[in-house]
Amino acid sequence: MTANPSRRILLAEDDEAMRTYLERALDQAGYEVKAVDRGTFALPLLEQEPFDLLLTDIVMPEMDGIELAQRCADIAPRTKVMFITGFAAVSLRASREQPHARVLSKPFHLRDLVLEVERVFEEQQQASI
Repeated sequence: MTANPSRRILLAEDDEAMRTYLERALDQAGYEVKAVDRGTFALPLLEQEPFDLLLTDIVMPEMDGIELAQRCADIAPRTKVMFITGFAAVSLRASREQPHARVLSKPFHLRDLVLEVERVFEEQQQASI
């Protein structure tokens, strides 16, 4: 399956190199990506614009990705959530608190990220049929 260019992803990642890396990969896969470096910057975007996916790091300053996902569920309940993290214990907490969200553990290959994003959208499409 190829990416749908009308699919919009909001990326929240505090590490600049990782954010640039992920944004470039998703853009090359055909997605429209908006990237911010913290959850507090992501919230107003979720309130103002529609996004198909919130892709968020879990450990970030000011607001962690789990709180961001919880706020996203209130603001934009149709937006799917995927977490990225380098911490196994944090990954378990995310799975417990956001059971419908996918968790992708660092390090991962960009191909794996794109495949996971495509799976999220395929599941969303199947559910709407």
